[in-house]
Amino acid sequence: MERNPQAREMADESMVRNLASQAEAIWPQEAPLFSAYELPADARILDVGCGTGEISERLATMFPRATIVGVDIVESHLEIARRRCEAFSDRVQFQTGDAFELPFPAASFDLVVCRHVLQAIPTPELVLAGLVRVAKPGGVLHLIPEDYDMIHAAPTTLDVGWFWHHAPRAYARATGCDLHIGRNIFHHLQALGVADIRYQYIPVDTLRVPRETFANIFVAWRDGYTSNISQHMGLGEPEVRAYFDAMIDCVRDPAGYAVWIVPVVSARLAQASR
Repeated sequence: MERNPQAREMADESMVRNLASQAEAIWPQEAPLFSAYELPADARILDVGCGTGEISERLATMFPRATIVGVDIVESHLEIARRRCEAFSDRVQFQTGDAFELPFPAASFDLVVCRHVLQAIPTPELVLAGLVRVAKPGGVLHLIPEDYDMIHAAPTTLDVGWFWHHAPRAYARATGCDLHIGRNIFHHLQALGVADIRYQYIPVDTLRVPRETFANIFVAWRDGYTSNISQHMGLGEPEVRAYFDAMIDCVRDPAGYAVWIVPVVSARLAQASR
């Protein structure tokens, strides 16, 4: 099975916009979760699927003595990440790498981060096994495994609830990806024997996030995914675009309410026995 069935969408310029808007929307509520992990001051952090370095940069600022390695398969994104983080010098480095074959020794990192990746690949349990392998005993996994049943909006001119139920399932059948990995990741982590699995939920909504920031996420998804979703759902591209536009209009409307509930899942590896 193709390891990266969303390669075209990931490399599209719309993904750069998407990563920026997602980070802006999610980070204010996500940052306290990182602070609570009580990492060593000189922690080694791995950011798998780092994209354009939005979160690598924020982690480098939050943990000023940590060293951070970002890995991604899209070289154009890594070029942006390197420019973004050049002020950190050698403390933040980026390299091309495949999440399925992480090029690091076992037990290398105090914190392993993987955000917005696991829903985009088939067999995510194989990637999770690699994340566990490179984490140190007592180290932490920090994951954002998306779940596309957790998007709601009202009022809308079209039934976006129908769209968000059917589109992810059609896409999953066609690509082998798990568009509901947010709920399914628990049993994968249990099978890997990690400890202290925790779920937190970040509500990205029109009360907590600036409306235009939130709208820009859907704009980027529309621009990057309309063609592919149309193909897999058997709807015309104008129809798919209209559903996205209905979401965007609701988010921008001061009388509208929309929410994307983002799961954040963490787990800690058992300490080495003495």
